[in-house]
Amino acid sequence: MKNIRKYVAEVIGTMTLVLIGCGTAMLVGCDAASGSGYLLTALAFGLTIVGMAYCVGNISGCHINPAVSLGVLMSGGMTGAEFGGYVVSQCIGSLLGSILLMIIFGFGGVTDMTGGFGSNGLAGVNGNPVAGLLVEILLTFIFVLTILGVTSKKANHGSFGGVVIGFTLVLVHILGIGLTGTSVNPARSLGPAVVAAISGNTAPIVQLWVFTIGPFAGAALAAVTYKFLESDEK
Repeated sequence: MKNIRKYVAEVIGTMTLVLIGCGTAMLVGCDAASGSGYLLTALAFGLTIVGMAYCVGNISGCHINPAVSLGVLMSGGMTGAEFGGYVVSQCIGSLLGSILLMIIFGFGGVTDMTGGFGSNGLAGVNGNPVAGLLVEILLTFIFVLTILGVTSKKANHGSFGGVVIGFTLVLVHILGIGLTGTSVNPARSLGPAVVAAISGNTAPIVQLWVFTIGPFAGAALAAVTYKFLESDEK
């Protein structure tokens, strides 16, 4: 029963992240000519993390991201079975959030300024998957390394951990939006790509492997790096 509550919390958290983050991107656009769109979208993703951290963080840890869950798994913070449950829950949450956006924008007749439900893509790196992978690995590495540091038993951030994590997500979005749309989260990329494909835009789902492998690789690298830094500290 305890794990079920955690999984439900992860569904709600990931659904909210996609609904608010991708929804903002769809509404304001994220092209190079719209710098304000960049910032609004980055803030939408980051502030959602802040809100959810204080909402469901005490229940599930507020991973709402399979890459974060992988980092926690590799750091010994959860079991393999829990990891699997978290990932499934996060993917369900992302799909629900994307379906809600499809309903809202479809019924409301609102123009999707991203053309793909806020999905990730490689247009900013001229379609180069190697460059896209590198961007996602580096940004996820920074994001997950920060999370592992903030949530470490040695950390002394009081109740500000959620704020630090949220604004780190804002930070990586500011750079990454113009390059890959910033995933750093395989679940966040999955829902919009599936819904975009249903709507006739198959490009995001074709490129989805980049936004799955990249974040997982970056998270694994962060976990190994942080374990090394902690062992050196000891």
